[in-house]
Amino acid sequence: MRYSQMLLPTTKETPSEAEVVSHQLLLRGGFIRKLTSGVYIYLPLGLAAIQKVAQIVREEMNRAGALELLMPMVQPADLWMESGRWQKYGPELLRFTDRHARESCLGPTHEEVITDLARRELQSYRQLPKNLYQIQTKFRDEIRPRFGLMRGREFVMKDAYSFDESDEAAGKSYDRMYEAYHRIFRRCGLEFRAVEADTGTIGGSFSHEFMVLASTGEDTLVICEQCSYAANVEKAKVALSETQESSDPLQEMAKVETPGMKKVEAVAQFLKARPSQFIKTMIYIADGEPVAALVRGDREVQPVKLKNLLGATDVELADDETVFKKTGLAVGYLGPVNLPLKMVADQEVMHMRNCIAGANEKQFHLTGVQPGRDFTPTIIGDLRQITAEDCCPSCGGGLRLTEGIEVGHIFKLGTAYSEAMNATFQDRDGQPRPFVMGCYGIGVSRVVAAAIEQNHDENGIIFPLPLAPFQVIVLNLGVNNEVVTRAAEQLAYDLRQQGLEVLFDDRDERPGSKFKDADLIGIPYRVMVGKTFEKEGQVELRRRRDGHTETIAADQAAVVIASLVRTELAAYVSTGV
Repeated sequence: MRYSQMLLPTTKETPSEAEVVSHQLLLRGGFIRKLTSGVYIYLPLGLAAIQKVAQIVREEMNRAGALELLMPMVQPADLWMESGRWQKYGPELLRFTDRHARESCLGPTHEEVITDLARRELQSYRQLPKNLYQIQTKFRDEIRPRFGLMRGREFVMKDAYSFDESDEAAGKSYDRMYEAYHRIFRRCGLEFRAVEADTGTIGGSFSHEFMVLASTGEDTLVICEQCSYAANVEKAKVALSETQESSDPLQEMAKVETPGMKKVEAVAQFLKARPSQFIKTMIYIADGEPVAALVRGDREVQPVKLKNLLGATDVELADDETVFKKTGLAVGYLGPVNLPLKMVADQEVMHMRNCIAGANEKQFHLTGVQPGRDFTPTIIGDLRQITAEDCCPSCGGGLRLTEGIEVGHIFKLGTAYSEAMNATFQDRDGQPRPFVMGCYGIGVSRVVAAAIEQNHDENGIIFPLPLAPFQVIVLNLGVNNEVVTRAAEQLAYDLRQQGLEVLFDDRDERPGSKFKDADLIGIPYRVMVGKTFEKEGQVELRRRRDGHTETIAADQAAVVIASLVRTELAAYVSTGV
């Protein structure tokens, strides 16, 4: 492909709307253009990169025995009502009504559609297992789309769904996908971790997220420094540390005046106590009802853990106005004693002794509060946010917190969808049984952004070879020199004959401009045909990744470069095995 024929609108200026590196470089490099909030046009280079990811995904899914199909983006509301998610999914589900007053939605995911297909087409255990996947455009009406392709409303996704006759068989399907995902992301050249994760709106009993490690990630990961344990902070288990029983006798509860002091730190200073002696009471609204969450004074509530302990669909922290409206209690002086609300306590709270808490009365706190004696929570469990100071719940080793970008998520769905939608098959005894399902997603377009977050420098993108829109860019540095031009044309042709993907920069631009554009768009190998060829019959080859430059005889260049590209590609494939 000739550069002069490409739609490749590179820019020098960083767009003000772009907050992260991948978004900035995708716009500057002419990969994407914004149509509206969270919706982008994929220009030729952007589409080529996405197609590279899609092809790797397709090859590994096929290798794992999955079958590709394509489902409609528009889904009837009836199916979502059957599964119970029409009301539960939330505002991200874009609902609409057609001319016949039939309710539908734009598919953010396809559990309902694929389950409907399975119940109509898979009748017997003899037809199982099945794993069906698609690579398709999805739409989720994000409240705050940001970061370009990392969090848009419309995006390209691979979603797969497995159907098995038993939990054991479903576990094997899950493991095959777990291994396939490792191969996919290795082949994409990404540094990543598979971490235990919350199942969220998809549901199910267990899941893993595949996280690309990057400082711009929106998720925080917990990684053990000594074993293989890794989890999203939403899922990370907090190991209850062994507590030494205090020799101090249990105190009687007493009310003390704390005028104008609402924060734990202020009250602690006033009472000459430590924040760790406090029971912090936070009010959340869970499915419309107020709930009190109790943690130690120096800890934070993890809302997803709270939601899961309650079995709620939606949980959010209540503001001061809502707290007073829902409870009538003094904001800033809340405590668990005689609190007329459902209480969920972190496991650590129940091991505390002689605590300090709000008195549920303005200007007052209680001392000598004893969990189990003075109050009894409705639910006790792992409620708090894990920290780097905690121990690994698996081996007791030290933990490291880091940021990551979610690029894949796999779920053990069990029978939640098949039971809700009466999707059954005839088992070996001739009895109807619900399918045991799994769900497996990859954000194809997000992988491109994540790869850029990990692979860039001050000059632009550094694409891993398997994801690069072109493998080689040939620069004609003497467009007004017939000899140089002819040699550059011939080299580009010879490289294509070797099976390489070549962008030929034939523009009448200064060499410096061509160098900058080549660095910006991140093509792995740059070949320069100019003065060196005219004087010595050689061309210069520069590797984008590390800047290594060497000269090669022009008549040997195509073979040498092709060998380098094939060797490097083979290394990516071998790491994915």
